Amino acid sequence: MCLVWGLTFLPVKIAAEHVPPIFFAAARFVIAGPLLLAWAGRDALRVPAAARWRLLGTAMLVNTACYALVFWGTAHAPTGLAAIVNLSSIPIWSLLASRLVEGTAITRRKIAAVALGLLGLCFLFWTRAGGGLGVGGRDPLELWGLASVALGTLSYCTGAVLTRAIAPAIPTLTLAGWQSTIGAIGLVALSLMIEPVTPGHLAALVSWPTGQALAFIVAAGSLVGYTVYLRLLRDWGAFRAGLYAFVSPVIAVAAGVVVLGEPFGWAEGFGALLMFGAAAIALRR
Repeated sequence: MCLVWGLTFLPVKIAAEHVPPIFFAAARFVIAGPLLLAWAGRDALRVPAAARWRLLGTAMLVNTACYALVFWGTAHAPTGLAAIVNLSSIPIWSLLASRLVEGTAITRRKIAAVALGLLGLCFLFWTRAGGGLGVGGRDPLELWGLASVALGTLSYCTGAVLTRAIAPAIPTLTLAGWQSTIGAIGLVALSLMIEPVTPGHLAALVSWPTGQALAFIVAAGSLVGYTVYLRLLRDWGAFRAGLYAFVSPVIAVAAGVVVLGEPFGWAEGFGALLMFGAAAIALRR
């Protein structure tokens, strides 16, 4: 699971060279959503009427808003830093979302986790601002890309907390399938509104290398990785399954450096350590 999720940032970056990023996110879930519903089988229709409006709202947060922001951000930021900001900040944003949505008490340990996580985010942003500490050949929107990834992750965590109220009443694959399918509709609409989508982009989805990137992110990221995560969640519990926050970003950084030649120096490493430390505090039992 860590290997798959650590490598999913790479195809997003590669595909962004050929198709608009939100369009690519829409293509992913247009395919993955129906496949998840098909995998759910007869359970695909087990959605209580009382849960439908919340299902719609959470799909907009967990899929449409999250992946529009994360894919756009990854298209403009180094994949390794995008992975650190995304995966390592999930425990931090989850604490804040739980407090805001459910009124969960914030202990001193949780306050320390949030503070350290925000410090790590600020440091990573600082490394990309004003020249990126001497790093050349940068995307001018790199800083905004990282901010977009952070905001997308916050949207995901907020939607995930709101999903807890309906999760017991809906089978897991059914919930994931409908959130992905509804989210795909939102992503298609958003892409058509703000991106210059052309017929050539549709053709690119089945051409090298975008077609291969799309196949990997659907099969490995949405189906295999998510299924493995559900198994781990069932057998290990949320704490041990959440340890991907330390492993997947390291894989993403290594893949970005080796495959794309992305820079990663001491400053980025220090910011990553701050984020990992915050995640460790937040995940601690």
